[in-house]
Amino acid sequence: MTSRSSRVSAPPLGDQGDRRGVPWLNDEEQAAWRGFLSMHARVTAKLNRDMSASCGLSLQDYAVLVALTDRPDGRLRPFELGRELGWEKSRLSHHISRMVERGLVARETCPADQRGWLVTVTDRGCEAIEAAAPEHAAAVRRTFVDLLTQAELVSLIELSRRVLAACDAQDEIAG
Repeated sequence: MTSRSSRVSAPPLGDQGDRRGVPWLNDEEQAAWRGFLSMHARVTAKLNRDMSASCGLSLQDYAVLVALTDRPDGRLRPFELGRELGWEKSRLSHHISRMVERGLVARETCPADQRGWLVTVTDRGCEAIEAAAPEHAAAVRRTFVDLLTQAELVSLIELSRRVLAACDAQDEIAG
C-alpha cells in the first residue's frame, strides 16, 4: 500500500517538476531538507521541554530575554525585537503581554516617539535568564554542539550565514 506522503512527494511529471517548471527535489536534496526540518523541530521541542522543566521559562521567553539583555539598556522597540526573533507582530504582541503579566518584561513609552513603546527587561527577567542560562547552555551542548566536530560547526556557521543572507536578500526584493 502506498502511503499518502510517498504519493505527495512523487513527482507527477517526472524529474522536470511541476507545470510551472519548478524542479522537484532529488532524493538527496529531499533527505537534507526533511532532515533539517525534523532536526530543527525535535531539537527545539527538546530544549523547550528541558527549559520549562528546569526553570519555568519557555524557549520563546528565553529568546526574548536574550535579545533584551544583549542590549546595554535592556530595551528594544517591538519592531526591532520582532525582526531579531523572526516573529510576526501579532505573535510578538501576545507573547510580550504574557511576559508582562509574569513580570519578566515591561512596556515603556519610547522617549524618542511618544506614540511608540519599548519592551524592557525587568529585574525579575534578568534574574530568570541568569538562572536559566547555565542549564540552557548545558542542554544545547548535550543536544547539539557536542554531537558535532569542530569542522562541522564551522561548516554549519558558514551554511547558516549563506542561507540567512539569501533570505534577507529575497525579503528585500519582495519589499
